[in-house]
Amino acid sequence: MHHVLWSAPEKDRAGTHLLVMLHGYGSDEAAMAELFGRLPAGITCAALRGPFDVGGRFGWFLLDPLLASDPAEVLSAGSAVLASITELQQQGTFSGVSLLGFSQGMAMAVTALRLRPTAFTCVVGLSGFVVPSELLAMAEPLADPVPFFWGRDREDWVIHPDAVLAAESWLAANTFLTARTYLGMGHRIGVEEVRDIGVFLNRFVRDAKKYKVPD
Repeated sequence: MHHVLWSAPEKDRAGTHLLVMLHGYGSDEAAMAELFGRLPAGITCAALRGPFDVGGRFGWFLLDPLLASDPAEVLSAGSAVLASITELQQQGTFSGVSLLGFSQGMAMAVTALRLRPTAFTCVVGLSGFVVPSELLAMAEPLADPVPFFWGRDREDWVIHPDAVLAAESWLAANTFLTARTYLGMGHRIGVEEVRDIGVFLNRFVRDAKKYKVPD
């Protein structure tokens, strides 16, 4: 079980929607906690801490400057995240579960989605990328596209152009995509972006029962 930081005490979680948050490389769960009070009511956030040591901070798997990684290590990390999510769901009567990942956390969220494509109401990916996997690609495109919010700055120097193109291709083929870009935001989560995340979550989480993803 990953270390977890909750947005609400256990007594206030019943009947809410669980939003599992995954931080970026060289960060920790406290960075995601900055969003706790800025998202719609009725959502309980659980920010996980990655298990990979990055000089005293944390990540999900080893990453080089070109965003290359060991596919087996990524799949193992994704499976561990799914195991933790199962444990989190057992700690409360949640109405459903969604994912939010920043940077490497987006890669982890997409990997979890690919491993368990029917488990999540929606996914939010911020300033991140998608890890290539020949194994997972054998079962794609995903049969039931999940609503996916993808936010980034076109000039984000951390995520190189090839990774952006690969992410764009995978998301377009496998999700019901809402893509937004934010000028001057850089590699971070911006104020306008948080506003749009709130709109997205209101649409696909709070109004999920009356909204159907187009075929």
